[in-house]
Amino acid sequence: MTNQRLAIDVGGTFVDFVLFDEASGEICIEKVSSGGKLEERFFEGIERLGLSLTDLAMIVHGSTTVINTIVQEKGARTGLITTQGFRDVLELGRGNRPEIYNLFYRPPAPLVPRYLRYEVPERLNRRGETLIPLDEAAARQVIAQLKEQGVLGIAICFLHSYANPAHERRLAELVAEIYPEAHVSISSDIVREWREFERASTTVLNTYVKPKMAGYLSALQSGLKDRHYTGTLNIMQSSGGMTSGLAAQNAPIRTLESGPAGGVIGAAALGAKLGFANLVAADVGGTTFDVAMIHQNRPLEKAETAVNRRPVLQPTLDIISIGAGGGSIAWLDAEGGLRVGPKSAEAAPGPACFGLGGAEPTVTDAQLILGYLDPQYYLGKRMTLDRAAAERAIETKIAQPLNLPTTEAAQGILRLAAANMSYAIRNITIERGHDPREFSLVCFGGGGGLFAAALMRELEMARAIVPVNPATFSAWGLLNADYREDLSRTVVKPLKELRLEELAGVISQMEAEATEHFDSHHIQAANRAVELFADLRYLGQEHTVRVPLQADDLKDPLFASLRTRFDDLHEKAYAHALPHLSVEFVHVRLSLIGLTQKPAILEMPKGNKGGAQKAIRKVILMGNDIMDCPIYDRPLLAAGERLDGPAIVEEWTSTTLLLPGQTLEVDPYGNLILHASH
Repeated sequence: MTNQRLAIDVGGTFVDFVLFDEASGEICIEKVSSGGKLEERFFEGIERLGLSLTDLAMIVHGSTTVINTIVQEKGARTGLITTQGFRDVLELGRGNRPEIYNLFYRPPAPLVPRYLRYEVPERLNRRGETLIPLDEAAARQVIAQLKEQGVLGIAICFLHSYANPAHERRLAELVAEIYPEAHVSISSDIVREWREFERASTTVLNTYVKPKMAGYLSALQSGLKDRHYTGTLNIMQSSGGMTSGLAAQNAPIRTLESGPAGGVIGAAALGAKLGFANLVAADVGGTTFDVAMIHQNRPLEKAETAVNRRPVLQPTLDIISIGAGGGSIAWLDAEGGLRVGPKSAEAAPGPACFGLGGAEPTVTDAQLILGYLDPQYYLGKRMTLDRAAAERAIETKIAQPLNLPTTEAAQGILRLAAANMSYAIRNITIERGHDPREFSLVCFGGGGGLFAAALMRELEMARAIVPVNPATFSAWGLLNADYREDLSRTVVKPLKELRLEELAGVISQMEAEATEHFDSHHIQAANRAVELFADLRYLGQEHTVRVPLQADDLKDPLFASLRTRFDDLHEKAYAHALPHLSVEFVHVRLSLIGLTQKPAILEMPKGNKGGAQKAIRKVILMGNDIMDCPIYDRPLLAAGERLDGPAIVEEWTSTTLLLPGQTLEVDPYGNLILHASH
């Protein structure tokens, strides 16, 4: 075994591979289509890299299995066992209306139909004290009934089990005895927080995807074993930290945002190296546009997210995803208005220009028609694009119905796609209390370089960064991830009534649990770090603000500094604070970090390479005017080299567009730094 590490990131169109050699610092990249069985694509990429798996120490994988299973509703037949009287928690949900102007809004149907939701007599109070013991005879009957119903997964969620998991754990033991083939999830293992509906939803979703994730990871593990791999298989979590393959099988819901998380972590690492603490990370892939904010070198996180309008209580990087990417389909609505996305041509059949049977016009087809892409140089000449097919798709589906020239229709497609992306960036910044003009934009993914200039101009941002190997940047980001175990406990008390020893006791229990997890994965104590947070709110509020919990806070019985920081953060987020009101402590959160060695960001060799300009191509940038645009070969650009727009920079897996009036500079590490026109 050597000190090589491999990162594998699954996208909507391609699977990206980045191989990193810790000794030499060398990085190799590869891409394969994401069509077909993902486990086959997994090993196809490894073979293309010419790797022997005995040479690898670690594989880290960004997986889309969980989110795709939920979005497509192709999970396992699942049953739910809950406290007597609470069978319909999933159905009742919350009384709020996410779409307040939709008079006909209907919440999503529960993934577990009512006839598969069972109750058993048992009851705990909010302190975890037993009011009604678990009725094991009734529990055995319920398990037998679910077995007869042929469920593959059983979710267990009892009232107040976050305070005392004893009843849930005993019921799980009974399931293992009576129906050992079932995949079981208990809520106290998935999320130790109050909110019955959200906790039940999270547990059900975990169970729903568990058989599919287990099958996928088992296939990978089996294939790796057959190829004599003896290293570790790690999976990226939504939190931006890695976990083991086994842990991901047990709690797959923690990998919901596994795919886009790698790019966010990579952007934070790049920003720290370049001295940019405030960034907007924008991943333009084949199917989606994923955007996140990095403030003071730290990606924003949230404790709750949702998928298909179903709540998930798990620590997650604050990422907004919309259906806008290279494969996004352009279409006309019932009123004849142009729309782009969210549907995608994906890897198969792909955009019309791929020549694989796709007939729908896409963003990539529009870029080809306008001259931004070289049909002979796509994927470094691995694929030739069919310009005639792209023109035919846009002309028949968009241009003719709108009575527009084909090139004008193509420009409309790109403007609308960019508008959708800029709206998502405004959501992640302005709605979080930040001005996007104070941030630098990091654009990556296969399409990131083609949208960087337009987004920078639309949002009045001064700078955009297109990193080295942008198409595989998310996979590179996976190599910058640390191991991470997140725990939370509900401790609801007015801050002035919370005792130091009570909070310290809860934290001590959490540290012991997280330490046991890291010990089992052989993570050295010297490579560990602990982060603590408190969720606070003003008395009477519903939701909370997360505040870092510092060592000095655990010495002050009045929590004065903690209270002050809460007021400051509340004012930053919501433009007001209420220092005269009482504050309530709701949750304590602990993150145990297992530090890993990160790939070094190396400077380019000094000196003028020369000969970077390889052609001049006719392009249409604004209006219908055809412009002569110089085309540059990125590998031949030297550090410090400066270009004036318009210009196009091509490389194997990506293309970067520079608009008139903008400038581009190659930094010492080979990144392309785009500057706005003045």
